[in-house]
Amino acid sequence: MMSRAVQLVSIIAAIGFWSAAAVPAWAEEGDSAALAAAMKNATATLQGGLKASEAQGTPISAKFEIEDGKLQLSVYTMKGNDFMEVVADPKTGAIAKAEKITDAGDLKEATAQKAAMAKAKVPLLTAAETAVNANAGSRAVSIVPELKNAQATAEVTLLQGMTFKKVTAKLD
Repeated sequence: MMSRAVQLVSIIAAIGFWSAAAVPAWAEEGDSAALAAAMKNATATLQGGLKASEAQGTPISAKFEIEDGKLQLSVYTMKGNDFMEVVADPKTGAIAKAEKITDAGDLKEATAQKAAMAKAKVPLLTAAETAVNANAGSRAVSIVPELKNAQATAEVTLLQGMTFKKVTAKLD
């Protein structure tokens, strides 16, 4: 028979495990509550960032994230075999910088996103707009394409108030 303390610790550990599994990937480096709070002051939209980044190539993913303690909108684009990270100001949506992706982990992600977008018939901008329109009162926080059973889909993370929700959008 387990003591109450052991039972309590087991329950807390189980809650922590399942909570961690539910945290969006972009919040691994930070706090999803902090991201939700920072988003309250962002007037730019993910869709606007996708559109603005098109000057640097075809958008293959986008996300709001906290980098160095500040909110930013990051969009990965591709042009030929090159990948760029385009960073937009979260208040204005204006492009703050664009640089070639050189980090091995980021290149791996970008390559997988490129493969998904190669099968996509629907642009990320359209998929993000559709997800937001289908979820009144929400705003898109991230969109990441992937191949599932050889089908192009995108995982769209939405934020309503302080609550995150993930939806899958078909891209083919």
